[in-house]
Formats: sequence, C-alpha cells, structure tokens
Amino acid sequence: MKVSTKDNWEAFWEEKSELEEVYANSERIRENLSQVMDISGKKILEVGAGTGRDSFYMAKDGATLVCLDYSMNSLKIMRKALPDPNVVSVVGGDAFKLPFPDGSFDVVFHQGLLEHFRHAEADALLRENIRILRKGGLIVVDVPQRWHIYTVIKHILIALNAWFAGWEREFSVREVRNILAGMGMTFRHAYGEWMYPSLFYRMFREAGRKIGLKLPLYPVIFPPVRSLRSKIRKNMDGTWLKLNTALSIGIIAEKQ
Repeated sequence: MKVSTKDNWEAFWEEKSELEEVYANSERIRENLSQVMDISGKKILEVGAGTGRDSFYMAKDGATLVCLDYSMNSLKIMRKALPDPNVVSVVGGDAFKLPFPDGSFDVVFHQGLLEHFRHAEADALLRENIRILRKGGLIVVDVPQRWHIYTVIKHILIALNAWFAGWEREFSVREVRNILAGMGMTFRHAYGEWMYPSLFYRMFREAGRKIGLKLPLYPVIFPPVRSLRSKIRKNMDGTWLKLNTALSIGIIAEKQ
C-alpha cells in the first residue's frame, strides 16, 4: 500500500530549501479566514506548515502564530525565513499528538496536509485539531479539489511511483463539510483557488529545469491582462463553478 512518509518530505524540503524556488499559496488562508473572523489578537496554529508562509502572511494582522512540522528540513526553512520571533514561533512535533493543552488556540489550519492520510488517520488528525481549539474557534481545512486534471496526472504518477509525496488523495467541498459536521463542527465558509501560474506552466518549467532550462517562477503577463484575470477570479469567489473547478478548496468550520 502506497503511503506518504517522512522521508518523502525530508527529501522534498531539502530540494526546495531556497524559498524563491517554491511557489507560495498567495494569501488565500489569510483572506478567507479574515472574512469570518477578525484575527487580530488571536492565537493561530498551522499544522504541517512546510515553509510557514501561510502563517507569515498573518503576522502583520496582529495574530500570534505557531508553525508546527515534523520535517527537520521544513523547520530549518521556517527558522531561516522567520519574520518576527515575537509573533511567529516554530515547533517540531507530531500532528497526531499536538504538544498543546485542550482549547489552546483560536484557529488551527493546514494546507496540503490532510490529503496525505487515509480516512482513519485523517479523522484522527482532525479530531486532534479540534481538541486544541477553544469553543468558538475555527478550523481551516485546505485540500486538493477532486474534479481537476491535477487529480488524473497525480494518480498516474502515483501508479508509476513518481509522485513527490509518495501518495495523496483529494476531496469535494461536500465531503469535507460532512466530515467536519460529523465531528460536531458548524460550517462557516467555503472557498476555491484556481492555480496561478497554471499547472501546465509549472509542469513545463519543471521539465525544463531537469534539462538545464531555467524559466521564471511566474510567467511575465501584460499588466492589463493580469488585472483582468484577477478581477474575473475575484468575481467568481464562492460560486459553484469555482468550488468545483478550483485546484484547491478550503472549508472553515466553528467549534461549538
């Protein structure tokens, strides 16, 4: 049975140790969380933080952030890039046995984490997230969306033992909502994020890198075209179309 292992992630973060070569996730966690909660003064935990940049975006909003990961190479990247140790702290730890008491945080979130676990482990991880949340606290679950060409490509690579993470699955919005509802969480917000730059540009760039051709991380786009694309994407936020065609989806739910 294929699995995603710690060795997969140590190798991945060793290769991606230079942040300028790692795609950021824009500020979608921060932007969508801010639609539901004023995060100023809140205590926020990111589980499986990777580079920590999703948390770093929120450091300017007056929140106190903790970034947790079990990969030593990930922890090295975060500690090197830490914007302010008084606002953001980096902790090594197990996502299934978080080193925090019950009700310690106002928000817990993860991006690119849950999909690497099968159902029983994923449920255990979410219940541990919920344990450390205060009443009225929020969980943000950000995962790959099922109905996307990325899903097809990913499973071909998994079958060929060529997927960087070893193994991964995907979700629908309804599926994540139902999982969280079954754990007593109340739905608050859903969002979808289309990939930029596109999946095909990223694949082309990665293929070029392997033969010594270095392309920019982001393609050069004529500013009016970039502005128009941004407006279209913004106007589609929250629509059925975007939630079911986006590469990534996020569900925000509240602990009662």
